[in-house]
Amino acid sequence: MLNAESNRLEYKRELNDKLERSVVAFLNTSEGGLLYIGVEDDGKPFGVPNIDLVQRQIVDRIKDGISPSALGLYDVAVEKVDGIAVIKVIVSSGTEKPYYLRSQGRSEKGCFIRVGNSVQPMTTQMIDDLFSRHRAVSLGNIPAPRKELTFEQLEIYYQAKKLKLNDRFKTSLELLTPDGGDNFVGYMLADENGVSIKVAKYAGTNKVDLIENYEYGYCCLITATKKVLDRMEVENRTFAKITPKTRIEKQMVDSTALKEAVINAIVHNDYSRNAVPTVEIFSDRITITSYGGLPEGLSRESFFACCSMPRNRELMRVFRDVGLVEQLGSGMGRILNAYDKSVFEFKGNFLIVTFQFAEGFDVAINDTNVANGTNGTNDGANGTDDGTDDGTNDGTNGTNDGTNDILNAFRENSRITLDGVAAITGLSRRTIVREVDTLKASGKLIRIGSTRSGHWEVCISE
Repeated sequence: MLNAESNRLEYKRELNDKLERSVVAFLNTSEGGLLYIGVEDDGKPFGVPNIDLVQRQIVDRIKDGISPSALGLYDVAVEKVDGIAVIKVIVSSGTEKPYYLRSQGRSEKGCFIRVGNSVQPMTTQMIDDLFSRHRAVSLGNIPAPRKELTFEQLEIYYQAKKLKLNDRFKTSLELLTPDGGDNFVGYMLADENGVSIKVAKYAGTNKVDLIENYEYGYCCLITATKKVLDRMEVENRTFAKITPKTRIEKQMVDSTALKEAVINAIVHNDYSRNAVPTVEIFSDRITITSYGGLPEGLSRESFFACCSMPRNRELMRVFRDVGLVEQLGSGMGRILNAYDKSVFEFKGNFLIVTFQFAEGFDVAINDTNVANGTNGTNDGANGTDDGTDDGTNDGTNGTNDGTNDILNAFRENSRITLDGVAAITGLSRRTIVREVDTLKASGKLIRIGSTRSGHWEVCISE
């Protein structure tokens, strides 16, 4: 049984003609809300007959019956309550208020808002006030700075999810301006663009000594995001603590929280000001910065309550389609599951997330050879290895036993992690990362799928 109805929670025993009204009210409310279909007013589950059909009907009615477009601002999912399947519609607060019933227009008969646990029509004054305050620049209305865009990478990601981009995909994904040209969202998702995500690594706790500087971009934003996540997987090494009874291993940063923070920064960044997200890796922390701060109308209290108000709803929709984002607001929940609110800092127009490295842990045995805060000196590069000078190294030339050991590890277990390869081969993680990059560049090793659920393929015979 669910909680009682509230300003963020509404139940319907069955799908009726008031669906659009309820969704409009949540879109116009600062915190959004949850609408359950198949639940009695007292919170007891009733169930939904032909649940797949009803889900499709809900999606079609929201898409066709509400203006401005709500695509990217809602999710429709199945949830079990006391063992009974019901439908949950998750609605974010919109950034283009007021939303209204398309059939009634922007009027008292078309605009609604939540008041307590009820849906109430908005007054003309409320409608005018909301409309006059609406000054957000939508990426969907900004023309692409380049013509003749191609979307081969985006098509591959959709195909991997068993989805197909038809001839009208630019319209269905809202990648066109009102006059029919490519918009800035389409530009960022195209195979070539001028958008990149910065990743910088420093030797110490400040920005004085830059070790490495990466730019992931100038390609489909999905591809760039995956490359940043791959880099975070490499950098987020495993640390260890030896106790009298056992050895405890822990990553520098909670990997789930790190992934969600990176994706949130990319999806919610304000690209209209030519600002891009940045990731900075220091000797004691990882910092992720996005531009734009909180969307207008979303309070810090609502933010920490995991209320979602996507700044770039078109991007949010595509990221959900390809599996980088799950339900709206779920990413914040995963971060706050692992860390408290203090990891977030609001500084002017910037939102900064800082993850301190795990305390009380030393670098794990397999990582003890990693060069810490050095530039140009590592374990086994340039013909010198860790403590020996006999001209051999641990797998950097691509032709010695270290390389073969790495390839054999991937052959035996295609889903093995880099830490797993380190444990099997005895090589340092930095060496493995360098060697894997070389093998990938030569086409001898291919990564198939995502960092979480994908696998490796070795493309040369033994």
